[in-house]
Amino acid sequence: MKGSHKFSLKKRYPVPALFALFCVLTWGVRANGISTHHLNSILTADTTKPGTDTGRVRRPDSIFRAAADTSKPGDSARTARTDTFSYKLSKDTLDAPVTYEAEDSAVIMVPEKKIVLYGKTHTTYKDVVLDAPRVELDQKTNILVATGEKDSLGQTVTRARMTEGENKFQSDTIKYNFKSQKGLLTNTITQQNEMFIHADVSKKVNASTVFIKGGRFTTCDLDEPHFAFRANKLKIINNKVAVSGPMHPEFEGVPVPIYLPFGYYPMSRGRHSGILAPQFVATENQGIGLEGLGYYRVINDYWDATLRGSIYSYGGWRADLTTGYRKRYRYDGNFNLSFLTAKQNFKGDPDYSSSKTFNITWGHRTDQRARPGVTFSANVNAGSVKYNSLVPGNLQRNLTNQLQSSISYTKNWIGKPYMLTMSANHNQNSATGLINLTLPDANFNVNTIYPFQRKDLIGTPKWYEKLGVGYNGSFSNRIAFYDSAFSLKKVTDTMTWGATHSVPLTLSLPSLGPVLVSPGISFQQQWLMARRFLTWNDAKKQIDTVSQKGIYTASSLAFSLGVNTSVFGTYQFRRSRLMALRHTIRPQFSFSYTPNLARGYYRNYQSDSLGTITNYNIYQAAGQNVNFGFSNSEFGGIGFGIENVLEAKLRSRKDTGENAIRKIHLIDGLGFSSSYNFLADRKKLGNVEMHLRSTLFDKVNLNVQGNLNPYGVDQNGLESDEYAWKSGFGFGRVTNLSVSLSTQFRSKPRDPSKANTATPINNNNNNPTQYADPMLAGDQSRLMDYMRRNPTEFVDFNIPYDLGLDFALNISRNYLRDYKVQKTVNAGMNFRSSFSLTPKWNFSTYGFYDVSTMKLTALSLAINRDLHCWQMSIGLSPLGTQRYFSISISPKSGLLQNLKINRTRYFTDF
Repeated sequence: MKGSHKFSLKKRYPVPALFALFCVLTWGVRANGISTHHLNSILTADTTKPGTDTGRVRRPDSIFRAAADTSKPGDSARTARTDTFSYKLSKDTLDAPVTYEAEDSAVIMVPEKKIVLYGKTHTTYKDVVLDAPRVELDQKTNILVATGEKDSLGQTVTRARMTEGENKFQSDTIKYNFKSQKGLLTNTITQQNEMFIHADVSKKVNASTVFIKGGRFTTCDLDEPHFAFRANKLKIINNKVAVSGPMHPEFEGVPVPIYLPFGYYPMSRGRHSGILAPQFVATENQGIGLEGLGYYRVINDYWDATLRGSIYSYGGWRADLTTGYRKRYRYDGNFNLSFLTAKQNFKGDPDYSSSKTFNITWGHRTDQRARPGVTFSANVNAGSVKYNSLVPGNLQRNLTNQLQSSISYTKNWIGKPYMLTMSANHNQNSATGLINLTLPDANFNVNTIYPFQRKDLIGTPKWYEKLGVGYNGSFSNRIAFYDSAFSLKKVTDTMTWGATHSVPLTLSLPSLGPVLVSPGISFQQQWLMARRFLTWNDAKKQIDTVSQKGIYTASSLAFSLGVNTSVFGTYQFRRSRLMALRHTIRPQFSFSYTPNLARGYYRNYQSDSLGTITNYNIYQAAGQNVNFGFSNSEFGGIGFGIENVLEAKLRSRKDTGENAIRKIHLIDGLGFSSSYNFLADRKKLGNVEMHLRSTLFDKVNLNVQGNLNPYGVDQNGLESDEYAWKSGFGFGRVTNLSVSLSTQFRSKPRDPSKANTATPINNNNNNPTQYADPMLAGDQSRLMDYMRRNPTEFVDFNIPYDLGLDFALNISRNYLRDYKVQKTVNAGMNFRSSFSLTPKWNFSTYGFYDVSTMKLTALSLAINRDLHCWQMSIGLSPLGTQRYFSISISPKSGLLQNLKINRTRYFTDF
C-alpha cells in the first residue's frame, strides 16, 4: 500500500466529495482486503489565488475510472471532465506530504480520519523516515503511533525504527507529532556519535532535545551491551551535550557500587579542548610515577596543542608539548618539544644518577597544489644523545642510536629546464656523541638542452641537433662537533665548505642495429677553502705545516664512449607448468680517457728522519675541505661489465585464460663490473665489483654485494703488484662481502570485506621505527607512546598470521704480517610475528638477534584480546636495557579512552 497525503486539523471537505471518497476507499479496502489506490492522488491541494483561502483539488483518475468506462462505444472522442471544489486551508496544515507504503494491508477510517497500516510499513515525512510492523496515523491530531511486533511470549521480535535527520531510534512504541515534532518513545535505543543510549521512556520535546527516564549509555553496539552507565534521569541535546543525574556503571547487567553525583558528556563532533587523564606506573629506578597528565587545546580551525607531563617519586619528570597544524590544499605538520629529567634512585644511594635531556621533532610538508613547482618539507629529529635510551617502555626507541633531520626546499621552473634544491641536514650518533650538520646544501641543475635543435622539427634531425649540454652545480657547508665539547668557537673552527661544478656534453647517435653508442664529454671543477703544505724540520726532527685559506680550484676533464646492447634467449617447455625461461644478457663496454690535471696540488715531503719520501694532497692535508680534488693519475682504458636477468613464465593450476599465466622474476640482476687502465704504470686492472639481486617468488628480497681484489699481498700484509692467481690467492681476494635478506609472509584476511581496516604492528621491513608517512616519522615519540597505550588498535585480528624477517651480514677481510687474516663479521637479524590464534586473540613478538655474538639482545612480547567493545593487552619485554611488564584493559571508543585499567612496571639497566 503506497500513498501520500497532507493532513490538516481544520480542513473541511464538501459532503459529496467525502461521500464519494468514502464509498470508493471503503469498498476497495473491505471488499478486496487491500487497497492499491495512491492517496497522493486523492487529496492534493493546489492554491490558485495568492492571498485567498480557496483552491482547487483535481479528482483522481482512479476514482472516476468507472464513469469513464460507462461511455458508449464509439465515443472515443469524448474526454473526461474534471470537477473541482473549494475548501479552506488551515493554519496548521502540514507543509509537506506524508508518503507511506505497507506490505500487508491498509485500513482507512474516514469518519475517524485515521489510517492504519499493517506489515513492514514505510512512512516518510520530510527528513523523518519510519519503518514499523504497524503504524496508525491520526489526521485530527497529526500524531503517528508506531508499534513493534512481539511473539507469543511477549518478547519484541521487530522494533519500530525511526530516522530524523542524523538521529536514529529503535523503539517498542513510537508516538510522534508531525506538526510539533514532539514524541514519546518506550524501550528505545538511539545513537549519538559513538554513544549508544538505551532508554525505558524517552520524551522528545523538540527537534533537538530529548528527556530520558531510566537510561543506560554505553559505547557497545549490542542490544544487551556488555557494559553501561545507568542513570534515572538524562537530558540529551543532539550533537552537543548529554547531562545525567546520579549514575553508576554496570557490567553484564551487574551494577557496580561506584556512584557519581552527575555526568556531563560533550557530544558535539570535531575537536574539543579538555583534560587528558594520566596513568599510574611503577619503575625500578625512577619509582612510582604518574604519566600522561595533560591538556589538549584547540586553538583554531588550523592549530591545536597538547601539553603532557609525567612525574616520578624519585624526582624525575617529563614534559611534552605537541602542536599540530593543517590547512587543506596548502600545508600540514606538527611540532614536538620534550624535556626529560631522569633520576635513578634517591640522592645518597650509591647508584644515584641524574640526567637532563631533551628532544625536538618537527614534520612539515606542503601540498603541491598550493604552489606548483615549489615544495618545502621538513623532518627533524634532534636532541640529547641519551634521550632515546632513557625513554621508558619503548624498546624500539631504546635501541635507536641515530638521529637524523632534513629540511629541504625545491623550486622547479615549469616549462624550463632549471631546478633549485636547498636543504639542511643533521646526523647525530648517540653512541659516539658526534654531530654532523650540513647547512646549507644547495644544488642548481640545468637539464640537458639542445642548442642546435630547430624549434620546428621537420624531417630527420641532423646529427649535431642531438648535441646536448647540461649543468650541475652544488655548494655545501659542513660542521662537525661532539656534543660534550660544544662551543661557538669550536663550531666555527670546524666549519668547512666546498662547491662543485659539472658541465656534461652528450651526443645521441642513431642506433647501429641492436647496439647503442653514446659519446660524451664531462668537465668538473671543485672550489676549496684551504690548503696545507708539509715540510721536514731537521732541527726539531718534526713536520712543519703551513696552512692557507682562500678560494682554490681543482679541475677534471673526461672523455667517454659507451657501447651497450642486449641479448635475449628463451627456452620453451612442453607439458609443464613451467612454460618458458627468458634470459637477458646486457653487456656494457666503454672507452674513456681522463688526463691528469691534479699534478699541481700533489707534493712530496720527507715524513721521518730516515728520509722517507711521501706524496700527499695539499687540499686533503688541510682537513678543512668538503672535497679534496681529484686523483693524481691518468686514465686511458676501458670499462666493462655484464648484467644478467632471468625470468620465468608459469601456468597456474587454478586460474584459466590470461590470469592463468604469470611472470616470475628469478634473478633481477647478476653481474660484475671492472676497468683496465692502459696508461697506468702498475695495477692496471681495477677491482671487480660483483652483485646479485633477486626477489624470489615475490616473497624474499635478496641483495648480495662483493668486492674482489685481483692483486695479492706480500709478507708484510701490503698489497703487491702481482695478480692474485700468481701469488696463490686464486682468482682474487674477497675484501668485502655484504648480504641482506628480508621477507614477509602474510596470510589472506579472514574476511576480505574488512581488509586494511586495522593498522598492522609494523609496516616497514627495514626499520620498525620508521614509517612511510613522513609526518609520522616526525612525530615518532607521540606515535610510539600511543601505540603502547592502545596496542590493539595496531593489531589486525583479521589476519591469521604475519611473519617478517630481516637479516644483514657484512664480512671484511684484511691481511696482516705473515699472511694472517683479520676477519670482521657483523651480522644481525630482526624478526617480528603476529598470530591471530582465534578471531579475538592475537600474539605478537618483536626482537633482535645478534648473530655475531649468538645472543638475543632484544625481545618484546604482546598478547592482545578483542573484547568487542573493550580491548585487553599484555606486554612483556624481558631483555634489553629497559625491561617492562604492562597490562591494560580499556574501552575501544575514544569517547571513554581515559576509562581504563593499566598496570605498568619498568626495570632499567645502565
